Amino acid sequence: MAVTSAGILLHRTVGDELEVLLVHPGGPFWAKKDLGAWSVPKGEVDEGEDPRACALRELEEELGSGLGLAADDLTELGSVRQKGGKTVLCWVAEGDFDPAGLRSNTFALEWPPRSGKEREFPEVDRAEWFGLDAAREKINPAQADFLDRLAQRDLYSPGDD
Repeated sequence: MAVTSAGILLHRTVGDELEVLLVHPGGPFWAKKDLGAWSVPKGEVDEGEDPRACALRELEEELGSGLGLAADDLTELGSVRQKGGKTVLCWVAEGDFDPAGLRSNTFALEWPPRSGKEREFPEVDRAEWFGLDAAREKINPAQADFLDRLAQRDLYSPGDD
């Protein structure tokens, strides 16, 4: 059964540059991965759950703050299918988040493998603002389409204050 996730691409303007907030997955598998490993804050849509509501919930769970966003604050960016088959639905919203305030939820994993010891890891271990060029290098390749879709919208014009 194909998995569907929903997320929110936050953006802000600093000077003349559009920046987006990406998150880095936590846990030992991702610890040494960087390029292509970052993502929009997202998570799996539960059966019968409204995808926008899921995106808002996941933003809260992964960042530790929902930033006071509501469904009406979100603009749809469509969907992409990742290499492993997962469909990601994405919305965009303007917002500001201090990565130092990251308070991600956690998950349990047997670590080291076959040790019988279970450890807790943050679902997201880092959040960072990136300009679009840097974000394209960091983000999961399929999700780079969201950056292109954002850049094509009238939400941002270089030089606007």
